[in-house]
Amino acid sequence: MTGEPTAHQRLSQARWALMFGNFTIGCGVMVVAGSLNDLIRSLDVSVALGGQLIAVAAIVMCIGAPTMAALVGGWDRRKLLVASLIWYGVGHALSAVAPTYAALLPLRTLSVLSAAVFTPQAAAVMGQLAPPEERGRSIIFIFLGWSVASVIGMPIHSFIGEAFGFRWAFGLVAVLSAGAAWWVWRVMPAGIVLPAMRLAAWREVFTHPVLMAIIAVTAMSGAGQFSVFAYIAPYYRQVLHADAAETSALFFWFGAFGLAGNLLLSRFIDRIGAARIVAGSLSLMAFSLLIWPLATSVVAMALLMVPWGLGGFASNSAQQARLGGAAPELASALMALNTSAIYLGQAVGAAGGSAMVAANLARGAGPAATYDGLHWMGLAWILAAIALSVWAHRALQRNGGRA
Repeated sequence: MTGEPTAHQRLSQARWALMFGNFTIGCGVMVVAGSLNDLIRSLDVSVALGGQLIAVAAIVMCIGAPTMAALVGGWDRRKLLVASLIWYGVGHALSAVAPTYAALLPLRTLSVLSAAVFTPQAAAVMGQLAPPEERGRSIIFIFLGWSVASVIGMPIHSFIGEAFGFRWAFGLVAVLSAGAAWWVWRVMPAGIVLPAMRLAAWREVFTHPVLMAIIAVTAMSGAGQFSVFAYIAPYYRQVLHADAAETSALFFWFGAFGLAGNLLLSRFIDRIGAARIVAGSLSLMAFSLLIWPLATSVVAMALLMVPWGLGGFASNSAQQARLGGAAPELASALMALNTSAIYLGQAVGAAGGSAMVAANLARGAGPAATYDGLHWMGLAWILAAIALSVWAHRALQRNGGRA
């Protein structure tokens, strides 16, 4: 006869459910980039217009993360997390049947509000559930869902989009959301209520130049990556002439090295330090963007993406650790703002890339020249992030490592 699960078993069940929830959220965030080829073809819109779906969603998530964190302070977290996943599923199901781009844009905008809620609130819940000696590992574990989404979700979206159409890719996210909602409801304890963040905490963060500089590094890094990454699926198709299988394989390859970078980070961050990890990760991304013109084939592109993959996800994870170490007492506000910075960077990068693609098309550029200049734009953002990161690190060192 099986008895009630132990406290350790309940914690493990919650970790797995929240990790799967983050995997689902990550798949939904990445679905447009992964299936962009079929989306622009099916809805008869330009690459630049299709990329704006990524920019608009990122803006909503950027604004929504701190706003929703301030509004949901008194909610039961079990109900909140489940409701956000159900909203996500319904939004993606409706997006899958949207007849036009004009119908898809508001549906996409409303759907991604769930991403602004689920990921930061899942981390906050895990901080409450896990004992102090397991808190860090538990939070890192649930964030692995995003890394796994990059390994599995992007290639699957790309393959489904190419083979069956973007609507099936959106439909898959709806199914995953339903499964995640059921799992979280089944294993999460009821009655977890977190206090709303104090206004004083927000004020202290916004008026602290070093902390805001570190958060700006996250935004700049995202802008650098998404100047290129938002348009990478059509780039593979139109410039490298990659077929559906090769495009999926490139996404899988990139995601696998992203996961590897995160696993290496968890092993060495205490020894090397978060700021040095961030500098190294950004330098790896800068190197990939610098040598971008050399990737004239699928194999060459796969090799070029290795440094970027190793640095991309590790940089954001190290930024979280860096902020937590700089001002632990302000961690709630800092994590919400850093989440916003991730999405702000995506929005700025995707919008900047859209403007450059549109300009190239306006001057009559052919398929190979449509994406000219994107990697230089991305590189400029990454180099600016490196410079600001070094400044912030030195400023913290002068204060003994604390903000």
